Amino acid sequence: MDLALFYFLLLGFAIFMYVLLDGFDLGIGILYPWFDQPGERDHLMRSISHVWDGNETWLVFGGVILFAAFPLAYAEITSTFYLPIMLMLFALIFRGVAFEYRFKSDTSRPYWDLAFSAGSAIAAFCQGMLLGSLVQGVPVDVNSMSSLHWLTPFSILTGFSVMAGYALLAACYLYMKSRGSIQKHAAKLGTRLLVITLLAMVVVSLWTVVSQVEIRERWFSGYNFLWLSPLPVLTCIAAAFAWKYLHAGRVTEIHASDHTEDAGVQALDPSRYESRPFWAVTLIFLLGFAGLVVGLFPYLLPRQLTFMAAASPDSSLLFLLPGVCIFVPLICAYTFWGYRVFAGKVEDYQEGY
Repeated sequence: MDLALFYFLLLGFAIFMYVLLDGFDLGIGILYPWFDQPGERDHLMRSISHVWDGNETWLVFGGVILFAAFPLAYAEITSTFYLPIMLMLFALIFRGVAFEYRFKSDTSRPYWDLAFSAGSAIAAFCQGMLLGSLVQGVPVDVNSMSSLHWLTPFSILTGFSVMAGYALLAACYLYMKSRGSIQKHAAKLGTRLLVITLLAMVVVSLWTVVSQVEIRERWFSGYNFLWLSPLPVLTCIAAAFAWKYLHAGRVTEIHASDHTEDAGVQALDPSRYESRPFWAVTLIFLLGFAGLVVGLFPYLLPRQLTFMAAASPDSSLLFLLPGVCIFVPLICAYTFWGYRVFAGKVEDYQEGY
């Protein structure tokens, strides 16, 4: 396999892992205002306290791959999108500090709650704006760090869309990790966010197809749409499964609290389907990411810079290869092990972070 293509696929893998793992992590902060009963926010913090910093490993890893394997793209992206990238990083810093101080604070806890929630929302919104700006394309004559070319109606839409998607991931994660009223509330929020996320995906997709000639031709010229049709079809199927199990969780909780019976609900064992919405939404994200790659390939900066043109010399790529072969399996292994060790429900009687 061509080394440049290998690193391009590796970069895509790192981005997807970050979006998936840090996505529900950031989504917890986005959902924070909707959990304001006593003890609920402590529960939300405990649910991710053991994984949040490890999830951000993938952001660092993706940045390293972009810097080392595609230095020209790294230089263009970081200089062109300097302001939203710095805003995202400051938001992540405030969010991380809130973790450290919130569990040890008393009178100042509301301020750290605000830092955690606002930092999560701003970081997610900036990531969505970066995505929208990259899809739209960067004007060739724009290289000033002070330019606001990335602030467009489309990038604002993608910013809110990413926020909705991350919140959906978080709702499904809470549904899987919680019990009682928090689980029921997560299921309720999840059904609403699923609808919002799907509508956002449809609007963003149609806007992209209408405004971007190259992407429209990639999807609809010849028999391309026939070959690519499994992506939207599987997305609809995954969404139907997520809706089914989230809605069943809501109905099960309602009937359990009323001590009534429902044959359709009894057929579903909550302990068996609680993780299914999360994996169904994960599949939605994967299919959406695949559709994005199909539309943009082989560009790192659409209509300007391909991954082949941005790649480092083969000697540099070969120099990186031993480190990649060592650290990628290592990161995957400790990520899997960390989630395996902390599998199961979050117990509120346990100590905090």
